[in-house]
Amino acid sequence: MQKISSAAATAVGLGAIIGAGIFVLSGTAIALAGPYALLAFVLVGVVILIVALELGELATIMPNAKGASYSYVYKAFGSEMGFMTGMMMYFSYATSISVIALGFGSYLSNMLGVQSSAYAIPFAMLLIAAVSGINALGIKKAARADLGLVLIKISILIIFIGFAFSMVMRSGGFNFVNFQASPAQLGIAQIFAASIAIIFAYSGFQNIATFTSRVEGGPRSAAKAIMAAVIISIVLYVLVVLALMLMVPASSFRIGGDPLAFALNSVHAPGWLLTLTDIGALIATASASLAMVLGSSRLLYQISSDGLLPRILRKYDAKSDVAIRGVAISAVIGGAMLFAGNIYVIAAISNFGLLFSYLMRGFAVIHFRRQKTYAEFKVPFYPYLTIIAIVGILAFIAGMPYEALSFGVVLLLIFLSTYYMLREIEGKKIIRVRLFK
Repeated sequence: MQKISSAAATAVGLGAIIGAGIFVLSGTAIALAGPYALLAFVLVGVVILIVALELGELATIMPNAKGASYSYVYKAFGSEMGFMTGMMMYFSYATSISVIALGFGSYLSNMLGVQSSAYAIPFAMLLIAAVSGINALGIKKAARADLGLVLIKISILIIFIGFAFSMVMRSGGFNFVNFQASPAQLGIAQIFAASIAIIFAYSGFQNIATFTSRVEGGPRSAAKAIMAAVIISIVLYVLVVLALMLMVPASSFRIGGDPLAFALNSVHAPGWLLTLTDIGALIATASASLAMVLGSSRLLYQISSDGLLPRILRKYDAKSDVAIRGVAISAVIGGAMLFAGNIYVIAAISNFGLLFSYLMRGFAVIHFRRQKTYAEFKVPFYPYLTIIAIVGILAFIAGMPYEALSFGVVLLLIFLSTYYMLREIEGKKIIRVRLFK
């Protein structure tokens, strides 16, 4: 079995993280919280880093699991909670594919000078077809492709950041007026609103956990790759947000899909830099779509392998290490969701599924610690960091937009009802336990 280098594994995580978030949601965060968007990025980043540490520990406990959080929850708490966690995760992945692909389509339309937004969907469908084809060729080829894309887009982001700081040097120093918030951007609620938008920007790092056994150096190297992907992302996100506000006052940002281009146009940046940034956005969204199709297909395969979904989804090419039917189904769902309309609501719904899986992951860590299960890598300062992450995730869920929160709860009820309906149809035995004497 061919191995994937630690660098390539980190690239898969970065490929999923640095996509729609950095090129699309950074401006939205500033529009919501002004200069406090920097605090929001750090706040969410810290919680996500703890979640990444938890993922690293769980990945060393179950290195052959292909379903990430689903597999850990399934192992810890059984089929009911495992099924709900897995389906919420899968729905989150599938919807994020369409959101990221729409970002690609919009950037490509702008780059080609096409004014009509109608072209964004066809371009997005082409992207989904392309990344699905790459995934179908095999995980090693997908990882290699992701490594190349990640190196290119990080270089472009560094050039963007360097341009912003060079402007400051030429002008003689920081313009502190740019970092003044408008009245609408002040308050804890605004920071939470920005944080909720940012959660989507950090999603994807857990894709590494779906192929832990394939990483050179074993589970411990995979855990380090997960943490490296998150830490690099936090640094880049903070620097990009800082660069945006160095160029444009925080109060001038509005919710939109191209904050980097908006900032560059506002300061009359050279045309080559605008073009390079557009190219970076296209590469970033393509890379993120590649990683999301990979993660979602393997998750669907794992749920089916555990007997919680039909056998038809268990088609697996051992030679290329790819869940072929999972790739196809994820591509179809991602394409269908392109017509859902409201990208903001779709992204928020995706966040609900992510947060639910992060929450259950924390409880899984507690379970395995209580069972004294051996792990090559362990979360430091347990249980304090785990408790901090659980409280933070519950706070983010409570602060979600009403539409997304309502939809997420309804989705949970649907999956729970579906599970028990299928269980009844199959005539499976009901297990009863006494929690108290």
